[in-house]
Amino acid sequence: MLGDTIFHLALAQEWETALASHESYDRSTIGRSLQDVGFIHCSTADQLQGVADAFYIGRSDVRLLVIDASKLAGMIRWESSTDTSGLFPHIYGVLPLDAVISTHAVSLDGEGRLLLGHLLE
Repeated sequence: MLGDTIFHLALAQEWETALASHESYDRSTIGRSLQDVGFIHCSTADQLQGVADAFYIGRSDVRLLVIDASKLAGMIRWESSTDTSGLFPHIYGVLPLDAVISTHAVSLDGEGRLLLGHLLE
């Protein structure tokens, strides 16, 4: 993956709503908006499975958004999370649809974990 690529796990219905608007995406995380949290939660490739395991177990309605971070100049801050170590990319503002390089439906394994590895190759 490119060094300027970050990822966001979106719920399918919320992503479809954004696409229908033809404008932008404004969901931060499950059940929370950009307005609620102040930023959109994102991850690096190395952080993605841990986030999925912590918050998305058993969810079959997840879409992986692959984001070109270079299209978000000045909007990304690398910040720590209260739940884990390391710095996570947070988008301060709405996510323009044209910054999303691709999207992928995410399958589950037998234990309900999101299968992400093949989507990051």
